[in-house]
Amino acid sequence: MVATSPKGQAILFSEMTPDASFEAKFNRWYDEEHIPLRMGCSGFASAQRYKARDDGSYLAVYEMEDLGVLGRDDYAAVKNEPSDETKWMLANVTGFTRYLAAETSCFTQEGTDPKTALDAPVIHSVWFNVPDSERAEFDDWYESEHIPLLMKSPDWLMVRRLSVSEGTPDPFTHLSIHYLAREEALNSPERQAARTTAWRDRLAARDWFKARYAVFRRLGERQHGRG
Repeated sequence: MVATSPKGQAILFSEMTPDASFEAKFNRWYDEEHIPLRMGCSGFASAQRYKARDDGSYLAVYEMEDLGVLGRDDYAAVKNEPSDETKWMLANVTGFTRYLAAETSCFTQEGTDPKTALDAPVIHSVWFNVPDSERAEFDDWYESEHIPLLMKSPDWLMVRRLSVSEGTPDPFTHLSIHYLAREEALNSPERQAARTTAWRDRLAARDWFKARYAVFRRLGERQHGRG
């Protein structure tokens, strides 16, 4: 049975960078083996690939029912019994990242269906490592001021906030994925206004307020999982 919604309540966020000498082979493997095997596992709703705007890395975002999906037997068999080609790819790619995160909130542009926004042509990922003592204020700022200001831009289709449970290589606690109709939204007056408030300035003065940003362009079609 095909999953009823492409959007899950948790994600697996994974980046890899192939050498140019095997980039075409890498893309075939990802599209024809790596993702389809996972889409056959219970609890996987869908997966979308992206290409980084600023370097040679590729991203896959897997949508899952919840993080418990990765503890199921069918996924364990796929992960622990890789093909020879998968072993070779994982041994030869660089820039590997793998993060597990559960959605804590989701904001959509008025009149926009989250399922439609999920397939935005551009996503902007924002990562933070926030100390426990600062999380309440950080979350309050992000959701009550920052996101509403960003979403005054009609190109800002959706913002998902996620709590990172584990990942490599960096110890992040928070991930926000911004789904954009156009890259130009990142240079919009609305984003400029969101980044120049007094509240943000106060937070930015703290040592931990060091975000990692990346922009990714959608690559190919979304693959859907089985129910």
